[in-house]
Amino acid sequence: MGRIARSYALFVASLRVLRAHKGLAWFPVLAGIAGLLVAGVFLTPAFFTAHVQTGDVRPTAGTYVLLAAFYLVSAFVAIYFNAALISQADVALSGDGGLPGVGAGLAAAGRRWPALLGWAGLSATVSLVLRAIEERLGFLGQIVSGLVGLAWRLTTFLVLPVVMLEGAGVKGSVQRSVELFRRTWGENVVGNAGIGLIGFVISLAGYAVLLLAGFLLGGTATVFVCLGLALVWTVLVTVFVTTLSGIYQTALYRYAADGVVAGEFASVDFGAAFRER
Repeated sequence: MGRIARSYALFVASLRVLRAHKGLAWFPVLAGIAGLLVAGVFLTPAFFTAHVQTGDVRPTAGTYVLLAAFYLVSAFVAIYFNAALISQADVALSGDGGLPGVGAGLAAAGRRWPALLGWAGLSATVSLVLRAIEERLGFLGQIVSGLVGLAWRLTTFLVLPVVMLEGAGVKGSVQRSVELFRRTWGENVVGNAGIGLIGFVISLAGYAVLLLAGFLLGGTATVFVCLGLALVWTVLVTVFVTTLSGIYQTALYRYAADGVVAGEFASVDFGAAFRER
């Protein structure tokens, strides 16, 4: 099985899990809603603490504090709901007849909130450092940041499953994720890349249909309707891809940690997709 075919097989397996347990998609939805609320809570006062003059915005110390808090809380919210998704994706993949639930997922993530908060702080710090490298070193900084960022994402890809399913702390989870990465290196990025690519294709297909509709129907009102529908389509595809990615991440963890091909992924040749190196 080639890489493209294998990526598609991983996508299909993730999709089957989602079709059987549609409630898993609620976690990205709730994450988006919570993210908007967090933005309103922190960015609104941040704007009013800045000295705004004609064509010029001068942040104050209070502005920077609020922005830093916003960055950390936003990271925590995204990680919290992703962790909740992983906990319930594991239930769906376990095959013991258990049913995943939104409340159960939120409660599971809530029990691990100190580790999740620590991981959010570490992730946010790494992101800020990489961004600073980009800004200070220009084009060279973009290359360095891109390479370091890629290595960081690959080696910490299984941190959240380790936190949620093994109960480890931040340091232990990072070490365990690196260990699992080394143990089953192979092509562990293939599934996510495939899911992301298919999501991108679906997005483009939707935009093409809306663009064609706007061109054929014409009129200012039609343009605004199509723009609104494009925004809705973007949100739906984001929820779809995020949910599939969380399911795949959980299945990959189970294979890497236990050697078990979970649930719908039993039909996928994980042994070839994630060869030990």
